[in-house]
Order: sequence, then structure tokens, then C-alpha cells
Amino acid sequence: MTVFRATKSATLHDVAREAGVSLITASRALSNPAVVSEGTIAKVQEAVQRTGYIPNLLAGSLKSKRSLMVACLVPAISVAQFLPTVQSLTSSLDAAGYQVILGQTGYDHAREEALINTMISRRPDGIVVTGLVHSTASREQLRNAGIPVVEMWDLSDRPVDMLVGFSHIKVGSAIAGYFLSKGWQRIGIATGDDHRGALRREGLLATLGRDVPTAVVPAPSSMELGRRALNELLRQDPTLQAVYCSSDQLAQGVLAEAQARGLRVPGQLVVCGFGDAEFAAHMQPSLTTVQVDGAVIGSTAARLILDRCRGVAIAQPIVDVGFRIVERESTSQS
Repeated sequence: MTVFRATKSATLHDVAREAGVSLITASRALSNPAVVSEGTIAKVQEAVQRTGYIPNLLAGSLKSKRSLMVACLVPAISVAQFLPTVQSLTSSLDAAGYQVILGQTGYDHAREEALINTMISRRPDGIVVTGLVHSTASREQLRNAGIPVVEMWDLSDRPVDMLVGFSHIKVGSAIAGYFLSKGWQRIGIATGDDHRGALRREGLLATLGRDVPTAVVPAPSSMELGRRALNELLRQDPTLQAVYCSSDQLAQGVLAEAQARGLRVPGQLVVCGFGDAEFAAHMQPSLTTVQVDGAVIGSTAARLILDRCRGVAIAQPIVDVGFRIVERESTSQS
């Protein structure tokens, strides 16, 4: 075995020479291992390790017209409810040989538009967007680019291309119905200023048939903002019975502020969150929340992108994954 001392980037020729095989055999071992013996694959992989060879994916993509990259836009990677979706999307695409490039929009439509332009220019094999694309210009650009697009975590009968999500208006309506079924009439809303949070508030108010005290905080939400929100809600109505929060992080802050004020939850105030973050079940009291299967959203989005890349007809381009209210101690009447 030779000792390879790299003075420049190793090439496939170096790998072939180190493995003692032809250039075409080395290429097949890396790009189409099914047609090469296991022994040859092992030799080539060992040569890759010794030489430090890194395949030129750009060159391969120019030949195959595939970048093996999928762009994913999220509002913020710090938002817990999106993490299972990103993890599931990434692992599903990775298993198929694709890499995910993440971009953060920061709940800013102008930044989302700029990121979409940048992603299109890099010609990914698919683009996944958290939420609906609202910019008319971006929607047209995405359609004209001919790149598979999946919008997720929302619902519409007019997606750019494909969509995986649920109705936020129905979520708000379901929460209102849940509160009313328990006899709670004095209701407050702590919500982020994002579009999806506004839709849930709209659904809640439509079912109640009236306006209610509302504290709007900047997205992404946090525990600190939740504490501020409860202060504002109690200023508007000191007799509040129930608070709906547009995220579990806000609800966490509401619970902390209630405790600091000596308010018993659920004895004097009940609290419901959204997202079913991992910590929700382990709080004291445990948090009632709206559960959405983020992992299913991610894996379904990946499947739609992969099917489109493989030329498979998409029988169901709009997938509604639904949601459910998970009742825990923060609204328990027992």
C-alpha cells in the first residue's frame, strides 16, 4: 500500500490508482455500487479514506441534471414545533441520497421572497416552504422554475404545487369549542403576530361569535413573551378563566406568570397551548395543547418531492394531516 500525501485535492484518478482498479470501476463503485462486487467497493472506499477524495457533486449534477439538494425554508430553527418536521424531512431525503439546505425566513415575507430567489438560482431538486407562499411574484417564479414545491404546516385549495398541512382556522374553532364545552366563557388569547397564529385566532373568534381580550407578541414566541402576554390579558380582563396560547413556549410563560401571581392552574385559570412540544407533557402542571404530527408532515413532504423527481404521478397533491387536542392537567377539572 502506498502512502498518499496530498498536496492538492485528490481526484478520482488517485482513488482508482490507490485501489488498483480502472477509473470507470472506481466511478461505478461510488455512483452505482449495485453493478460492482462487494470486494471492489471495499477497496475503493478504503482508497477514498486514504486519499481524502471528495466527490464533485456539481459535476455529477451537470451530467444528471440533478443537484441532489432540497431547499427548506423555516421561520426559525429555534421554534420547537418545527423541529420534528425538519428532522423527518432531512432523514427521509438523506436515505434517498439527498441533502437539505435550510434557510430561516424570520417570519419576514421580504426575506422569504429573497431566499426563494436565491434557492431557485441554485437549482435544487425541490423546495419545501413552511407555511403558504404569499408573495405573488414568488409564487409565479416557483411555478415557472419547474422545481417541485411543497408548502407545509398550512392548508389551501390553491397551493403553488403540493401541500402538506392542516387548517389553522379549524384549530382555533376546535379550541373555542373545547373551552365552551367546559363552561369557560371569559377567554383570552396570547398569540404571535405571524399569519398562522392570526388564522387560529380568527377561527376561535368565529366560533365564539365575539371578540375577546388578546395579547399579540412578536414571533417567534418565548417564555418571556408569554409572561408579558398574561400581564396584558389580565390588564384587559382580571376575571379571565381560560387562555389559549399560539405556541407551547408562550403557554410556558403564561404558566410561569400565573404561578408568580399566585394564580392556581387549573383552579383559577386554565391554559391551552399549541404544538405539543416535548416539554409540554413534563411541566407542572402538564400542558393541554394541540398536537400536530410534525414528523408525518416532514416525511410526507419528502415523499412528494422524491416522487416528483422520479417522475411518479402525484395522486394526492394536497394532504391534510389533521390535529387533535391533548388534554392534560392545565385544563383538567378533576
